[in-house]
Amino acid sequence: MADKKAVAVAGTANPAPLGLMGFGMTTVLLNIHNAGFYPMDSMILAMGIFYGGIAQIIAGIMEWKKGNTFATTAFISYGSFWLTLAGLIVMPKLVPGILGPGSDRAFTAYLTMWGLFTFVLFIGTLKINRALQTVFGSLVVLYGLLAYYNFTGDKAVLTLAGYEGIFCGFSAIYAGLAQVLNEVYGKVIWPLGVVKK
Repeated sequence: MADKKAVAVAGTANPAPLGLMGFGMTTVLLNIHNAGFYPMDSMILAMGIFYGGIAQIIAGIMEWKKGNTFATTAFISYGSFWLTLAGLIVMPKLVPGILGPGSDRAFTAYLTMWGLFTFVLFIGTLKINRALQTVFGSLVVLYGLLAYYNFTGDKAVLTLAGYEGIFCGFSAIYAGLAQVLNEVYGKVIWPLGVVKK
């Protein structure tokens, strides 16, 4: 009985590409805004709620079923990040009396906490592969830049964060699509830089 259950779990699809794509595409689109190319609009919020948020949470639940603690924690957490970010933007418009992000440095604290969390996950990637090291390492830098911008209001830092965030998002897209292509072709098409143990 236990053997059949283990085979069923091992035989399920790899949910990591879904989570990485949800994170990566949403991150790219938000940071094109941060770089100054277009304003915040419903496209970014919709991506944040449905692909960056809900799809990543689904991927995290699927990783939990596979017993992958790292991926479960990462995908459900970053899915929740996108949902809370959308909530921070939308809630002040819907509920009278609730202040929006940026009031009394609260948003700086929010970004700093996410940066610290991401740094610890980055340490975990040192045992996984170079592709994830790039994603999480660049995400630590992104949270740092965004926290600094929200603390100082320096628009040049926001623009820099936008370009750095575009890089971070595309690194996640690469990591996700590499797993898809490598699985489809049964060989390494796009290398992930697996760490030798």
